[in-house]
Amino acid sequence: MILTVTLNTALDITYQVPRLRAHTSHRVTEVTERPGGKGLNVARVLAALGHPTVVTGFAGGVTGAVLRERLAELGGGVTDALVPIAGATRRTVGVVDSTSGDTTQLNEPGPLVTTPEWSAFLGAYAELLREASAVALCGSLPPGVPVGTYAQLIREAHAAGVPTLLDTSGEPLRRGIAARPDIVKPNADELAGLTGSTEPLRAARDARRRGARAVAASLGAEGMLAVTAEGTWRAAPPRRLAGNPTGAGDAAVAGLLSGLVEGVPWPDRLARAVALSAAAVRAPVAGEFDRGTYDELRGRIEITEDPAA
Repeated sequence: MILTVTLNTALDITYQVPRLRAHTSHRVTEVTERPGGKGLNVARVLAALGHPTVVTGFAGGVTGAVLRERLAELGGGVTDALVPIAGATRRTVGVVDSTSGDTTQLNEPGPLVTTPEWSAFLGAYAELLREASAVALCGSLPPGVPVGTYAQLIREAHAAGVPTLLDTSGEPLRRGIAARPDIVKPNADELAGLTGSTEPLRAARDARRRGARAVAASLGAEGMLAVTAEGTWRAAPPRRLAGNPTGAGDAAVAGLLSGLVEGVPWPDRLARAVALSAAAVRAPVAGEFDRGTYDELRGRIEITEDPAA
């Protein structure tokens, strides 16, 4: 099974409005609630691809209970191994403008995690690693969790012989990358924040020098860039797609992770990630992707190799 870690889980609430305008009231035409947080979104896409996945992290309070109920409603493919805490799981609110397709996102910070709760998670994580074929470490850290947490979890996974993918930002990314994750999946802004360079190829090479064994950088509508020990590739969709970009990066992580456990070569792995990311833009909520768009695009992703890299 694949293990995804979401320390700052969320109950994702999506509002559809005819048109979003500042300083006015709005009539909501549709409301959806989903279990959220980056790793949970990744797990749902992995399950849709046929990979049994276990999710762990924290859940607590009324919103945590609702999150777990929604997770159970998803059916097979995703197993709940979340660790209970006293604090209330955060909410994220996405407001989708039905006219433009644009989304405005509001993210709460997350609950305080106590020292005993953190210790309980570490024990659960060590047990889950025994059965894991790969682990994704995703998203922000809630208050109370040490900033070097991802570095610690990467080292523990490697000691257990489990490959890792890291998808976070800021200081947790900076510290985590030094622990030599197998794949780091930043977006362009996160990569620039880590390295100080706004040129993606230069920044990705710098990130590898800092410890990442491979860097797969999301470049938005331009696709992805991968800098690895085997080579450097760029992948781009054949056309720009309109829709909800929330969760597109998580779908890309699922593509990279599924390719890793299947032993898929890097160019094909990158093509899968870009096709899933584009298909997620066409889905109404994070953690889902439009199957028709994915089937259409996955054989049409343009892959180019940088022979000088």
